[in-house]
Amino acid sequence: MEFRLDLDNNRDLQLLFGRYDQNIKIIEKELGVRIVRAENGIKITGGDPQVQRAVDLFHYLMTFVEKGRDVKKADIVYALRLVDKEKEIDFKRLAKEKIEVSVQGGLVTPKTRGQIEYIEAIKTNDLVFCIGPAGTGKTFLAIAMAVNALKKGLVRRIILTRPAVEAGESLGFLPGNMVEKVLPYLRPLYDALYDMMEPDKVEHYSEQGIIEVAPLAFMRGRTLNEAFVILDEAQNARPDQMKMFLTRMGFDSKVVVIGDVTQSDLPANENNGLADADRILGGVPEIKFIHLTSEDTVRHELVQKIIEAYAQFNGNHKH
Repeated sequence: MEFRLDLDNNRDLQLLFGRYDQNIKIIEKELGVRIVRAENGIKITGGDPQVQRAVDLFHYLMTFVEKGRDVKKADIVYALRLVDKEKEIDFKRLAKEKIEVSVQGGLVTPKTRGQIEYIEAIKTNDLVFCIGPAGTGKTFLAIAMAVNALKKGLVRRIILTRPAVEAGESLGFLPGNMVEKVLPYLRPLYDALYDMMEPDKVEHYSEQGIIEVAPLAFMRGRTLNEAFVILDEAQNARPDQMKMFLTRMGFDSKVVVIGDVTQSDLPANENNGLADADRILGGVPEIKFIHLTSEDTVRHELVQKIIEAYAQFNGNHKH
């Protein structure tokens, strides 16, 4: 079978093909097809099902190009992996799940079934808990949804918060004012914001109070209306802090609580608020709990191989 796909201009081809045509090489290898440049586009040849899958994949990747975004290797690898694994998820469904985060066409895409369920939960529920290990995109996807909601005018502000576990006596020995002392705890939230928005816009919104990044203790006594509120590292919140935070929820707000119950930095004899909330609120139908697993871990494929190699080595040396 042979199929010709027309593309408007050389810029589209460049964004689609990637540096040194690396994307084309990946698609050819993954799908067993041949792809060559042709007049006004590309020509795909191979077996019927493989060519059809390549065509569907290209239509999906073109949704990135139309926004002026170059196609990355991860976009291809994770899309193919997800569509192969999940029968009810196809490239058209994946295209609908992209999250726009900037006027420049910045896009964030879910890369696993669990991540898609997480995004859907945030769209349809006012309060969502997402519990899972590191590397599953819990915080990044929540901030992308918050930026998207602000962009669309669905909320008036974004509030990002984390417990500063050592925000007791030990912080007193650090130099600087309170904001400078807790900044290291909040840095990962700023990093995610800067990945999605222009730095000057983040600064401008922060000065205006449209974006607020603050330690959990600063939430006490407030009512958060028309806001997208994210509590990150919630396993480090004590049960009383968790209750305090959840009862801050105001009208027309969305709240996402994120954490990994296996990674609490609280003293061993102290309950953590995230595990507590899972037990206490799990039966409330309006509250959605999403449990991500290691299958939802999104990392460079080399990292996955490193983890597997260490696991195998440790398994062989347990004597």
